[in-house]
Amino acid sequence: MSSMSATAIASPNIAFIKYWGNRDNQLRLPLNGSISMNLDGLFTQTTVTFDPAFEMDTLTLNDQVADQQATSRVTHFLDLVRKLANTTLRANVISKNNFPTGVGIASSASAFAALSLAATAAIGLELSETELSRLARRGSGSACRSVPGGYVEWLAGQSDDDSYAVSIASPDHWALVDCIVIVQVEHKQIGSSQGHLLANTSPLQYARVEDAPRRIRLCKEAILHRDFETFATITELDSTLMHAVMMTSDPPLFYWSPATLEIMTNVTRWRKEKALPVCYTVDAGPNVHVICEEPVSETIREQLLQLPGVLQVLSAKPAGPARLCTTLDNHSLRKL
Repeated sequence: MSSMSATAIASPNIAFIKYWGNRDNQLRLPLNGSISMNLDGLFTQTTVTFDPAFEMDTLTLNDQVADQQATSRVTHFLDLVRKLANTTLRANVISKNNFPTGVGIASSASAFAALSLAATAAIGLELSETELSRLARRGSGSACRSVPGGYVEWLAGQSDDDSYAVSIASPDHWALVDCIVIVQVEHKQIGSSQGHLLANTSPLQYARVEDAPRRIRLCKEAILHRDFETFATITELDSTLMHAVMMTSDPPLFYWSPATLEIMTNVTRWRKEKALPVCYTVDAGPNVHVICEEPVSETIREQLLQLPGVLQVLSAKPAGPARLCTTLDNHSLRKL
């Protein structure tokens, strides 16, 4: 038997209604559903090769041999694929991001979405979008949202079978832009997987989860009707609720930096005083996702670059689904 290989690309996503905390940590079943947007121009490109000659799984991340922890996580995930395909073949995985890793831009989401598609295609499985989303969730919860395209809802479900993501609107439904404000490029000390384990130690988590269906409904309606004011209000509220849970967990997690607060304060002021369609949301990291309508995106970007502590601003429109590609496009993997 010769080697079998496939390459896939997937975009990270930014959640407007957040995922934080699991009902089942092993299956990564979330305590509440969530809503997100895939980010065009940012992506993970992953090549998976299965070969009878391989004695163990190997992983290369951004041109560096991965550490044991990362490799073990990928091996555990590939075991799920091997079980589906009824094989014991080992694999070589080569993965690259064209954006900063581990700083709150959902690198694990794009990584496991791309890995899901590349690994199943390489081994000869043909999974539906729903099946791919369910599989990606097992590697990283938010990865299930990077499988479908555009604006996406993760249905929390009750079991492994019914917890997956679906597209609620195409990428061209609403011309939003995510201005990703980089204030720190160092890898965060506490990753999202560890953070999820702490969520239920916060006395605020129950209230956040109980109110989630209301926030999901309002956010989904706002997206479908392109109602920016409602969208901004509920998106900022949801972000603050998640970070309130983080800050009150045991031990507490403080992801915001002084620059994070400066950006958040200015964004809300621009919306209220200048009537600009702009709002913020922050994932598990100090960097801020500033969401605005496309006509004002360049103005917003220029204003963000003038704020103290801002290192860089990346701009991303809504992206399509995870996809297979025939050849490595090294040019497109240039660092942004």
